[in-house]
Amino acid sequence: MLNPGSQKTMAISVVMPALEMAQENGKLLAWRKKEGESVSKGEPLLEIETDKAVVEVEAPGDGILAGITAEVGAVIPVGETIAWLVAPGEKPPAKAETAAPAARATSAAQAAAAAPAQVRMAPVAGTATQISPKARRLAKELGVDIGLIQGTGPDGTITSEDVQTAANAKAGGAPAGSAAMTAATEPLSQLARLMAERTTQSWTSVPHFFLAQSVDAGALIEAQKKLSAGSAAGTAPTITDLLIKVIARVLEKHPRMNASWAGDGIRLNADINISVAMAVKDGVVGAVIPKTNKEPIAALSVLRRELTERARAGRLRPADISGATFTLSNLGMYKVDAFTAIITPPQCAILAVGAIADAVVPVDGKPGIRPMMTMTLSSDHRVVDGARAAEFLGELTGAIREPEKWL
Repeated sequence: MLNPGSQKTMAISVVMPALEMAQENGKLLAWRKKEGESVSKGEPLLEIETDKAVVEVEAPGDGILAGITAEVGAVIPVGETIAWLVAPGEKPPAKAETAAPAARATSAAQAAAAAPAQVRMAPVAGTATQISPKARRLAKELGVDIGLIQGTGPDGTITSEDVQTAANAKAGGAPAGSAAMTAATEPLSQLARLMAERTTQSWTSVPHFFLAQSVDAGALIEAQKKLSAGSAAGTAPTITDLLIKVIARVLEKHPRMNASWAGDGIRLNADINISVAMAVKDGVVGAVIPKTNKEPIAALSVLRRELTERARAGRLRPADISGATFTLSNLGMYKVDAFTAIITPPQCAILAVGAIADAVVPVDGKPGIRPMMTMTLSSDHRVVDGARAAEFLGELTGAIREPEKWL
């Protein structure tokens, strides 16, 4: 119930949230409440798709949902007001004339209709081009002349969508010989397209280097079995859970591996927040376990399961994908022996883990069969050098050989 006294308070704006600095817009997938319904602070209010995942956005306060300006399917610039939470009897504020442009629908038909209007045949003389950093990078990758694009963002700013539309229009005018190839191009979802942009940006701008180490996972398996024996059905920690915990504990002793590149220097992060790469439809999302090193293994396992379920159901919350300081990507369940992973900026490292498989290795000076696991550490050379990364990987290897000392 709303407090009648709240009528004296100012209306609360509902805006398209920015989950990170590089985000330009979000796609509205659903309203969880109808206009005119009462909303409580923290209650799921809408569902959006960003460049990272599909997330639920909670109500910023108590009130009655009013003044909705964005429809499902619209792509909305971050920071733009799309609704209000008002007191009973209160009217939502009138939209200012200088507000950002209305949200743009993204259906194929509308995109096709809008394309001719968004691509000009010649640039406007004497006018400085306003373009977002992401759009500029995308234009360079796609070979699009930004001087021929009419921006649809605030104050005519060119967005990455404008660049993509111009690129599509350019491809549509390709010679007849390329028609078959163009027709066979599979359209990407916003998540898939932006994931492609992010990985390309990271790979081309972050100076990666890689270190690999194979480790006997026998003790890790035994620790997992021991912990599972004392767990309730469906709550037993997995090998991934144990790896998350061990990595977080080892990061306590190697704070530089938990640091971030801040553009002009290194930022040491106070908290250790492990991001776990999870496969979802059209891409991969990194779900974050806050203060991972402080979580007991049982609670960590429960939280990781909840994040997995929300990720697969497209119900991640903004907090679930924010604040990561280090990433674990485990493809062992796919029987992959080893692989290298691309860093997610501004993080400085990601650990790629392969399958645990029996291998012939020296055991007490004689050939023996042991369950071996290969780890590959990708690091940002601006933040850590080879020696620091090697020390971290070496200590992590030792911790996996004796996990109970670290769990």
